[in-house]
Amino acid sequence: MKFTNIHERAIARKGGIEELNALLPNLPSANVLEERTDDRYLSEITRCVFKAGFVWRVIDNKWSGFEAAFHGFVPAYWQQVPPEVLEDLAQDERIVRNMQKIRTVPENARMIMDAAREYGSFGAFLQQWPSEDQVGLLIWLKRNGSRLGGNSAQYFLRMVGWDGFILSHDVVTGLRHANLLDASPTSKKGLQQAQAAFKHWHQETGLPYSQLSRILSYSVD
Repeated sequence: MKFTNIHERAIARKGGIEELNALLPNLPSANVLEERTDDRYLSEITRCVFKAGFVWRVIDNKWSGFEAAFHGFVPAYWQQVPPEVLEDLAQDERIVRNMQKIRTVPENARMIMDAAREYGSFGAFLQQWPSEDQVGLLIWLKRNGSRLGGNSAQYFLRMVGWDGFILSHDVVTGLRHANLLDASPTSKKGLQQAQAAFKHWHQETGLPYSQLSRILSYSVD
């Protein structure tokens, strides 16, 4: 299916091209990933981990408390934090006191530090990873991080400005309507089918993956 047809449906549903464009993600600057410091990556990863399966606005409303409780999410500290610090956090009312998710912070800090040692920073690591291989990056994050399976890693990448798709309910529905997805969207096969569709549409239109993903979601009734 040509993306022109999907685009036209999204325009009609949103009331016009200007209305649709106002809802699309902004194009990030060329060096936005490298400009973000490693502590901000650990912060955004943790925010996405805590949002998974939870009411997002509760996490967002408490986020200043998270920043204070985790002392700014400095990876060099959290990668080797003493166990008693994590136990204290499980009693800290400034955050959501979920010990399993609290324990992801040291593991994801180690992931960030390992990548930073090789590439200079975690942002530089993300910068060199091409959008046409989002599946590879998602697999890497799942294997090397903690609780970064499902859509959590996809939302994290979108939040920090890496250009990729998000397999939301509407995007999955759109791919299925176009007969481009017949596997589970959480399986490797399903991710590869989605990636192939978005790569084809990117080559057809020149639009970034993040905008293609959003337009597709708006085309669904």
